[in-house]
Amino acid sequence: MRNRKAALSAIAAAASLALTLSACGQDSDGGSESDKGDAKGSTVGIAMPTKSSERWIADGANVEKNLKAAGYKTKLAYGEDDPDTQVSQIENMITQGVSALIIAAIDNKSLDNVLQQAKEADIPVISYDRLILNSPNVDYYASFDNEKVGELQGGYIVEKLGLKDGSKKGPFNVELFAGSNDDNNTQYFFKGAMNALQPYIDKKQIVVKSGQTKLNQVTTLRWDGGTAQKRMDDLLTSAYKSAKVDAVLSPYDGISIGILSALKSDDYGSKSKPLPIVTGQDAEVASVKSIIADQQTQTVYKDTRKLAEVAANMVDSVLKDKKPETNDTKTYDNGAKVVPAYLLDPVNVDKSNYKEVVVDSGYIKESDLK
Repeated sequence: MRNRKAALSAIAAAASLALTLSACGQDSDGGSESDKGDAKGSTVGIAMPTKSSERWIADGANVEKNLKAAGYKTKLAYGEDDPDTQVSQIENMITQGVSALIIAAIDNKSLDNVLQQAKEADIPVISYDRLILNSPNVDYYASFDNEKVGELQGGYIVEKLGLKDGSKKGPFNVELFAGSNDDNNTQYFFKGAMNALQPYIDKKQIVVKSGQTKLNQVTTLRWDGGTAQKRMDDLLTSAYKSAKVDAVLSPYDGISIGILSALKSDDYGSKSKPLPIVTGQDAEVASVKSIIADQQTQTVYKDTRKLAEVAANMVDSVLKDKKPETNDTKTYDNGAKVVPAYLLDPVNVDKSNYKEVVVDSGYIKESDLK
């Protein structure tokens, strides 16, 4: 009798354990999300910064497309440039039992606590385009060669001013803008640009009349075009009453549009006062149209379709207990660890090659540029 009771007790315990396990980590279709050996069908959380930029809307859609093609479900959220909102969204994804997270951070220093929650839930984290800082719980980083982005922008200014080939000596007046101070990419963009510009600043062939040449003097919070427009207005009023601007280093198309608005309000773009060289980044439709119209001069094209594919492949590899492909394991120290990265190459775009690069590749429809 004692043995029979023991057997019944064991059966009951096993049944209880089975029920407990089946109740944990299920997605909406009842599949286990905690079983990495059977990753297909599990859900991946995607946290993007904002819908105010067409670039991030495209990124979210492309990441979803690649993950769904690989057999995953997705939960996509946009934080609308509010760090607290993004943290809450990621917490909700963890609570809902996602198997992995792809995060393009709004504030890359505000995620340590929520990423610790992800670690405790055994959820791998892919940092998307913007490196998350000060957390050991970032597994991989997918991005572009961000220093090269800046080198393309600064180098373009040097070339178009005629300084590179020595055809002109200057001095030329150039003003500097950088991205958001809470985005780690900002320092790489700026460093790359200054690698190209600083030798000519040292030789006084380039003059920054505002005197604002340090990164902490030229950042633009949240990459906001309106903030950039106001700063450009202030620079024109304070430093250019009797001088003209020859070029403006802008790190992003949305900032470029704001800069151009300020310049046009100061009569730049007229026959007597031509627009300066204005750089950019992301090849957004509005800026490509501006380039065609001889207003913005340059942008840097980053094929985010390929970036989305890299991030999705990283998730797929991690959830199948494989090592994702990386091509940089030394550069990206986030303050807590060196994060293994896969970097893609950016491409210079201006009026001479926009059709070949962004239209013929299918990144932008020609009809959208009419």
